[in-house]
Amino acid sequence: MKTNQWLGILAAALSGVLLAGCQSTPSPTPAKGQISHRPFGRTPDGTAVDLFTLRNANGVEAGICNYGGLVIFLKVPDRHGRLGDVTLGYDKLEDYLKDSPYFGALIGRYGNRIAKGKFTLNGQEYTLAVNNGPNALHGGLKGFDKVVWQPTIRATREGPELELNYVSRDGEEGYPGTLRVTTIYSLTPDNALKIQYRATTDKDTVVNLTHHSYFNLAGQGDILNHQVMLPADTFTPVDRTLIPTGELRPVAGTPFDFRTPTAIGARIGQDDEQLKFGGGYDHNWVINKPLGQLGLMARVYDPASGRVMEVLSTEPGLQFYSGNFLDGKNIGKGGWAYKFRNGFCMEPQHYPNSPNQPNFPSVVLKPGQVYHNTILYRFSVQK
Repeated sequence: MKTNQWLGILAAALSGVLLAGCQSTPSPTPAKGQISHRPFGRTPDGTAVDLFTLRNANGVEAGICNYGGLVIFLKVPDRHGRLGDVTLGYDKLEDYLKDSPYFGALIGRYGNRIAKGKFTLNGQEYTLAVNNGPNALHGGLKGFDKVVWQPTIRATREGPELELNYVSRDGEEGYPGTLRVTTIYSLTPDNALKIQYRATTDKDTVVNLTHHSYFNLAGQGDILNHQVMLPADTFTPVDRTLIPTGELRPVAGTPFDFRTPTAIGARIGQDDEQLKFGGGYDHNWVINKPLGQLGLMARVYDPASGRVMEVLSTEPGLQFYSGNFLDGKNIGKGGWAYKFRNGFCMEPQHYPNSPNQPNFPSVVLKPGQVYHNTILYRFSVQK
């Protein structure tokens, strides 16, 4: 069968189908991959949530649910070709509803921290929920990670993809403007989980969307032997509450220099004020690339499994978090109690507290403008 024929069949089968509450049915895409879905539970108000499994032609699988856009699992091969899940999380929706430190979450309306939960835009001060010490974090008490998104699946030339849509009303969590957000997940032929964000507003607002999977390329244990490379000459130092001071500090001569591959655990215990403030790494790096250009932001290699993860994005900064607040209380997949530094996050985004730092790249979105953000987590192996 020719490519245009099977694409036509798949498009006809999937056209206009909205999937909440549907039964699990794989799409017929053997050449390009497939997508299936099944019920994943219900929210406290009774809203049905589905789990969508994307599979590319190489057998790589990503499980995503439409509650919070959560990446539930991501199965990629090791150097021996064995598939393994490289993300932390839970097996059941009820555990995400009960207690989750943003495992696999779609973060918005503003990823990371805003100082004291306040910012001023066009001369008007806006007040947000304070949910992280004295600061606002990851969109508030009910950010984009805690709402049900409207799902749609469709065929593309590179394979099937999942689209999630959500309308954040004016004043939700204190933010101005009605924001219409589209997030598209796909698995590329070169084994990348690709996430594309698009948003528009009817009033000036601030937007900073990102992704918050906790990764462990070994699939178990701590992540201290993972080797990290970050192409960044500077980072944004923080105060005791993890709010950037506004300085862009050179990484040279500090534990924050990852311009050459370095194990996460090599310097994480050094007597450094910034490491003490974060309890390890929980900082934003200023990536060496033009603003808005898709480029490499990080490369992580696990010597034990041979897995390599490259992070690419159009965003200017990367928040690298070394799992400092995991304490064993979250019992995850297969009964694994996630302990101190059992996972790490690589979150491409604008800098924390940008609405209050005029020297940082702007996060203001105006009516008539379109917010775009692309993130790729691309996997390979090193022998």
